Amino acid sequence: MSEEKTFTGSMQRLDEITAALEANELELEQAIELFEEGLKLVNDCDKQLKTFENRVQELLQTYQEGNES
Repeated sequence: MSEEKTFTGSMQRLDEITAALEANELELEQAIELFEEGLKLVNDCDKQLKTFENRVQELLQTYQEGNES
């Protein structure tokens, strides 16, 4: 998982992991590995969302500054 995933790709993978864990058919070791992968994906998604939010704020600020003149 060294390549950076898109937000959508990460969310899809999280859905897969959730489904696999909810099925409760995995060996304990596999479940823990998937859980760990899921936590990393959640962290990555959180960082991406914060980046998106900051970008939207910048765009709104630029738009508002442009309309003040």
